[in-house]
Parts: sequence; structure tokens; C-alpha cells
Amino acid sequence: MSEQVGMLNRESMEFDVVIVGGGPAGLSAAIRLKQVNPELSVVVLEKGAEVGAHILSGAVVDPIGIDRLLPGWRNEADHPFKTEVKDDHFLVLGPAGSVRLPNILMPPLMSNHGNYIVSLGNVCRWLATKAEELGVEIYPGFAATEVLYNDEGAVIGVATGDMGIEKNGEPGPNYTRGMELLGKYVLVGEGVRGSLAKQLIAKFDLSKDREPQKFGIGIKELWQVKSEHHRQGLVQHSFGWPLGMKTGGGSFLYHLEDNLVAVGFVVHLNYKNPYLYPFEEFQRFKTHPAIRTTFEGGKRLSYGARAITEGGWQSVPKLSFPGGALIGCSAGFVNVPRIKGSHNAVLSGMMAADRIAAAIAAGRANDEVVEIESDWRSSDIGKDLKKVRNVKPLWSKFGTAVGVALGGLDMWTNQLFGLSIFGTLKHGKTDAASLEPASKHKPIAYPKPDGVLTFDRLSSVFLSNTNHEEDQPVHLQVKDAGLHEYSELGVFDGPSTRFCPAGVYEWAEQDGQHVYIINAQNCVHCKTCDIKDPNQNINWVPPQGGEGPVYQNM
Repeated sequence: MSEQVGMLNRESMEFDVVIVGGGPAGLSAAIRLKQVNPELSVVVLEKGAEVGAHILSGAVVDPIGIDRLLPGWRNEADHPFKTEVKDDHFLVLGPAGSVRLPNILMPPLMSNHGNYIVSLGNVCRWLATKAEELGVEIYPGFAATEVLYNDEGAVIGVATGDMGIEKNGEPGPNYTRGMELLGKYVLVGEGVRGSLAKQLIAKFDLSKDREPQKFGIGIKELWQVKSEHHRQGLVQHSFGWPLGMKTGGGSFLYHLEDNLVAVGFVVHLNYKNPYLYPFEEFQRFKTHPAIRTTFEGGKRLSYGARAITEGGWQSVPKLSFPGGALIGCSAGFVNVPRIKGSHNAVLSGMMAADRIAAAIAAGRANDEVVEIESDWRSSDIGKDLKKVRNVKPLWSKFGTAVGVALGGLDMWTNQLFGLSIFGTLKHGKTDAASLEPASKHKPIAYPKPDGVLTFDRLSSVFLSNTNHEEDQPVHLQVKDAGLHEYSELGVFDGPSTRFCPAGVYEWAEQDGQHVYIINAQNCVHCKTCDIKDPNQNINWVPPQGGEGPVYQNM
């Protein structure tokens, strides 16, 4: 960017609390702050064009958080919790058949009785109306791109990105300088692998003495199916085929209302084979005899993808820092075996709000509210995550068959005796370091899409309603082009062309030279590239505010 642009002053606005991210954690924090003290000024920044536009989750929601945040919600007519879970199925898939695991073998915490199948995006839209009714200011279409600090190094606010910067880094005719939003405290709830959270974790060394965070890539489609194939309230999870027993992952089919079925596939990002193609594994999964009949005669409506935090108890960074805290999936509160995190996101937002409201009432500002960090492990969030802390490392160490069995045993011992025979296991390598050179593996042959049940990535991205202005700096930054060609292409044979679920990356040959093509306009903001690149050489930063996917009912 030109010096002239950088020297232009930004306008600023002051609030008591600035919240980055209009997801379940951020909106719950905003609501709770106003419940505790209606006089507090609270603003929520959301990078999507609207609240819910960038929200993607399965989702089966445990209502524990919503019950505490909005105790009377069940008496309202307009709430989004329309489908209560009626039946749980757990399947093990082989290449041609399946075995259903008896529910009686499953630990009680795996039961979905009393939970709801929802569109989490619609839940966030609903929470946004609740927040606004209480006086919270919500600014969709504003991506927070910079953390602001005072002379002592404490966080005092954030700045939104400049708009109208052209690809050459110069201001265009519609250029608008970003704004500074200053607060006594800042809560960061950007979701998985958020760009500001990454900066804060590094600056304040919040991951010290923690295990590396672990991730999965979740890919989802929403279908309208024929009524004879629809069973409202059915939740079906599976593991096994098409993934090998050494590659972690699984699937879900959730039957919502109105003949809608959400189908999704999760691949744990600690996989070793650079030729693995998560999108194609998902498409292949749908062809299984136990799965495909659900979609016969149906229509695919939506598509999306999102990274998922999987490290749990051992990997949650320190939450508090001078001037604010991490909440929700920016911290990593997903319960992996339950495939649930939104309940903990809501609870974390409420917990942070209570502690910050008390700090402000005591006349404090821009200091570290250490109670947010010291209290969470003894809270319901901590109790939820501690019981399952060894499931992910057992799965990673022993593979699917043995790892899932040991994980189930460990959950039972935690349930019955309040302890684990394994203690607390470590995760080991980061997901980036788990990838092995291409020379150790063989390419995988995937079938061509039929356009009826299975599809290609570009037609899928079209259904995500993704849009980016092309004349702007690319928001996917390759730090070292030489290293990328030598290693990403030369050693690992271009895994970014496969692990990206949106077809963003291509290696091409032009005039005898290898050229790395970044189709940034396809990006669905899943963050997989930022996580899985073996050299950590790709840095995801927000594009202009409001850009990216616009998910409907996802």
C-alpha cells in the first residue's frame, strides 16, 4: 500500500466493549453484557455481508447455552430450533456395507436426546435480533484486520480494513479508509484460525505450555430430498469408508424440517498422504449404498466448507490477555466426539461477558481480566472437554478401528469414575508437520462426478454464493514463493490443489516455468490452507469487508 494511504487518519469510535465476530460466542457475549448492564455500549463487528453469511456448522445444538442466555426462548414462535432430535444412528461403513453400532454401547454424553438440528447461520441471525433489541450495535460487512495497542502493549481496540484498494496496492476511485473501534475491552470470537486471534496468540504467547491446536476440514451440502427418504429428527453419524483406517474423519446426515437433509464429511487435518483430496472423499462417501438412497430424486441446494478445531482440553490457549480475551472457536471449544461446539461458544461468550462487566463496574479498563482464564476449566465448558480429552489423540495414534474403541472406553471411564486410565495424552505434531513427502505415497484415483449425486468443486462453490472483488490485493498471501515451488510443489506435489475445497490453488506451467495461480475469488474462508500448508507459507487474511460466501440455511 502506498505511503500516502497509510498516513491518512482513520476515524474512531469508542465503546465499552468491542466484539470481533458475529457468531454464537460474540453475539452471546454482547447479549449477556447488556443483560448485566444495559448502560454498557457494545459493538459487534462481522466480516460477512450479513450476520450468518459466513456461519457453517452441522449442526446439532445442545441447548444448554441458549437455555442460560435466553431462558424463555422456547415460548417464542420465531426461534430457529424447529427440529428436535428423535433418533440417533451410529454406522461403521465398509466399501459395500455398513454395521450399525447399538446405542447402548455409546457413552451417555454421545446421546443427542434433547438436542436440536438447526441451521447455525439462522441461529446467529436470530441472536443478532435479540442483541439489537437490547441496544447492541452490529456492523456487518466490516472485517477487523488490525489489533490496536496502547504504549504499554495492552489491546485498546481494532481497526477495520481499508476498502477500495486495487490489486496494485493503490487506492481506487471508491477508496475508503478503515475505522478504529476503541474499547475498554476487546473480545475476539472470529471462529477457527481467526487472523486477529493468530496475531494475539503469537504476541502474548498464549499457547505456551499447551499442546498444538488440531483441526479438521468439514465439508457440507444441504439437500431437499423426496419425502419418502426424509425422517425429520434423525441424526446419523458414521466413520470408516471411504477413508482408510489410518486417516481420521467421519460423516453426518441430519434430517431437518421441510424435507431438508444436511450431509457433511469431516477429514482430520493430521492426515499424511499429500494426495488425499477431502472434497473428493466427501463426494465418494455419498455413493455408499447406506447413504445414496437418501438423495435419490433430491436436489442439492447449498454447499460450504469450514475448518474445525479439534485439539480440545489440551490445546485451548490462554484466553485472557491485556485488554481482552479469546472466546468461542477462536479459543477452540469443540467437543470432537460429539461434533459440537456452539453450546460451548455461547457459554464462553457469557462467561467472558460476566467477568468483563464486573471489571468495568469496578472502574477497570484495558487490563487483563484473568478470571476468564482461571475459571473456564472448572466451568461446564471445561467439564465437557475434559471428559473427551483423549479421544482425538487415541484416534490419531491407533487409527480409526482401535482408536475409536479406546476413545469409547475412555469416555465410559470418565463417565463412570471421573478419571481416565490414560491420564491426559498429548497430540504431538501440528497438522502441517503431519504431511509426508509425495515420494512416500501414491496418487489416489477418484471417480468423475456425475452431476446428480457427486459434483466438482467449481459448481459447488457457485452454490455457496461466494463473491470477491477481483481488483484488490490477494488475501491469500504466499510468504516465500521460492520455498513454495521447491517444497509445496517439488517435495509434496502441490497438496494445496487438493486440500482446498474451493479450487483456489493451481500449479501451471507457463514458458517452461512453474506458476502458482491463486483464484482468490473462489475462497470460502475455510482456513484450511493456513492450517495444512506443510511449510506454513500461506497466510490467510480477511479480504474487503462483506466478501466471501453468503450461506443460506447452513
